[in-house]
Amino acid sequence: MILLVKNIEQKVNPIDLERLFYSYGEVVETNLVYDTITWEPKGFAFIEMKNSKDAYEAIEKLNGVKLNGKPLVVKKAHTIEHH
Repeated sequence: MILLVKNIEQKVNPIDLERLFYSYGEVVETNLVYDTITWEPKGFAFIEMKNSKDAYEAIEKLNGVKLNGKPLVVKKAHTIEHH
């Protein structure tokens, strides 16, 4: 299951995010989104967790938790299905 994480402070890196989410279950992939011109972080990321149950627990426990002083917004990412 893929989660959308918003309101990420600029100094946070993918390893910081992965460590935070790994405490709730196995993280398959962490993608912190960067501006393609400046390479500054855009303040959001996608985290793929192996188990949906763990992902829902991470949403419940981490939504609103402060990381480097900013409260995270954590929710299920809406994905586009290709047919």
